[in-house]
Amino acid sequence: MKLNNINLDKSKAFVEEVKADKSKAIKIKKVEGSWNFEEGTPQFISTLEHANGATIVEADGPPFIGGSGVKPDPVQYCLFGLAACFAQTFASISAERGIKLDKLKVIAENKVNLSMALGLGNEPIVEKVKLSVEVSSEAEKGRLKEIEELAKQRCPGVYCLTNPIKLDIELNQQ
Repeated sequence: MKLNNINLDKSKAFVEEVKADKSKAIKIKKVEGSWNFEEGTPQFISTLEHANGATIVEADGPPFIGGSGVKPDPVQYCLFGLAACFAQTFASISAERGIKLDKLKVIAENKVNLSMALGLGNEPIVEKVKLSVEVSSEAEKGRLKEIEELAKQRCPGVYCLTNPIKLDIELNQQ
């Protein structure tokens, strides 16, 4: 059964699988990409593999920092990932609770201060990120607010932005 474009049968089966074996909840995500040295082309390219194929994703810096601006910049992809993750979490929780959504739009925005990135200051690069959620449903506003709060608690993208996560960087010279 599908609700809000969520396959509830598969979702419920996964929940049961994790209940039986918590290790099944652990998934490894990996993105591997390469810098492109050819002028006038996107600066970074990656092939993202997924369950039913692969998608080529390209990023480019805006012209004011030396890119050609022919593709979205890396921060836009970060915001896209956050918006998509929050929307998926919101839609899934709604579906699990039997709430049909007629519209769901998520807007992610931030203000970036590039002073530190340019080595010209110590101001925070990003002070905050804002999510705006537009939803249309016959559900009561209180139930939608409850789903919003659960989505905020459960969304992996929100977690990544709101909790310190250890970052290891390994440089391998060839």
